[in-house]
Amino acid sequence: MAELYGESPLAAHADVFARASAPGSVRLSEVAFTAQVVLRVDPKGPAAERIGTALGVMLPNQAGQVAHTDRLTVLWLGPDEWLLVGPEGGAKSIQDTLSEALEDEHGAVVDVSAHRTIIAVSGPSSRELLAKGCALDLHRRAFGPDQCAQTSLARAGVVLLCRDAELPSYWIFVRASFARYLADWLSDAAAEYREAVPHAASGRHG
Repeated sequence: MAELYGESPLAAHADVFARASAPGSVRLSEVAFTAQVVLRVDPKGPAAERIGTALGVMLPNQAGQVAHTDRLTVLWLGPDEWLLVGPEGGAKSIQDTLSEALEDEHGAVVDVSAHRTIIAVSGPSSRELLAKGCALDLHRRAFGPDQCAQTSLARAGVVLLCRDAELPSYWIFVRASFARYLADWLSDAAAEYREAVPHAASGRHG
């Protein structure tokens, strides 16, 4: 029997990201094969409280709020919808935990791990880079750490997560079918930061 082989949507873009990154300015990379599970449940029902107890963290109840455990990140996507992100291979465990806590109450638990991949953007220029194609106010006072939003980036629908406002650092959840398009857009948009590196170096020696 042939050995099973999986490839992430941007596996072929690793070199593209490496070339697009500008040391000390912006870094692009893929965070591949994360477990991603969507939960739909009444946030005011007893099942939501049971789920919070089972996960070890209550479901975020404010728009764009994010919660964490040691292994999970829980993103608020809507009044009764959350995205749970965990380590590779963890989708079944997350599903089992959620389904058991739901018991017989109305709700939905769906593995969407293959639906989206994650592009990580970090570095001092990352906020400026994203602002080229995103209408959100990304200033850390408006969109700080542990905040998320469903938005458009370069006309592609994404979920944007701010992981660190000081660095800063972001995760972009993008549909697999749009991943290469968005990766190419980000690489092109980062060109000015790459060009600034040798220019600065020549200025020091001039």
